[in-house]
Amino acid sequence: MGHDLDAAVKGILNLDKPTGITSRAVVDRVARLLPRIKVGHAGTLDPLASGVLIICVGSATRLIEAVQRMTKVYRTVIRLGARSDTLDAEGRVTVVENPSVPSELEVRQAVAGQVGEILQRPPEYSALKIKGQRAYDLARAGRAVDLQPRLVRIDRADLVSYRWPHLELEIACGGGTYIRSIARDLGEALACGGLVAALVRTRIGPFALDSSADPTTLTSRSLAANLRPAVDAVPDLPTITLNESQARAIAQGRVVDAANLALDSLPPGEIALLDADGRLIAIGQGDRSHRTIHPRKVLM
Repeated sequence: MGHDLDAAVKGILNLDKPTGITSRAVVDRVARLLPRIKVGHAGTLDPLASGVLIICVGSATRLIEAVQRMTKVYRTVIRLGARSDTLDAEGRVTVVENPSVPSELEVRQAVAGQVGEILQRPPEYSALKIKGQRAYDLARAGRAVDLQPRLVRIDRADLVSYRWPHLELEIACGGGTYIRSIARDLGEALACGGLVAALVRTRIGPFALDSSADPTTLTSRSLAANLRPAVDAVPDLPTITLNESQARAIAQGRVVDAANLALDSLPPGEIALLDADGRLIAIGQGDRSHRTIHPRKVLM
């Protein structure tokens, strides 16, 4: 690829991460196919987990935070009657002797207790940083890991099936939620222990598993065919189409006068700014008092 083409390559890849590899390994594979182009993922999946992994390419990496804020949907199988230091089947598993076997009603009540805005303590084996060090590095070294509970949003947790010791759930939640922590907390609420035995992320915002690509078979050609436009990362933002001179001004970090746009009213908050071909060139901020649009994140 030439340098000019490199600058033009941007977009979103919806990939189906297989189990047994890290999210970083998927990013590295994409990076090898796109030398000199920046790539990054929006939301890590543990090696045990599979499913939707969003890779942002080129200047679309500036939209990673927008993707991370999207609602995520998971299918998980939780094994009750056991605990793990990593809160999943890949850690040191301790089977609980003579556990109490909860009824389906007790399970449903415990699951309902996980829904809403709740305080959740992250797993000790996580990528969160404590004084500059990753929590999992401290945990592996046998050092104390003190992670404070954080407010997370769990929109729903639907019971798919329950046959002791396996409990299958479909969970929709906001960013920063740990499914492993849900498994742990359900196990403790039911006084029998719990860990994640299997986990699949089936959706992030508009990006669904059934339209994801297999990263292990990606080639330069198939990657290009699967690259979705950057505007797909901001589906909830109002859009404004700019003419060529306005687009150039925004790309140069200059303010645009909204009086020159055919608008009934300037939308409040963030705005997706498109060129005449419908491509996302920037995220802007409307100033209604001055009827101007200010560039916030430029993708040109």
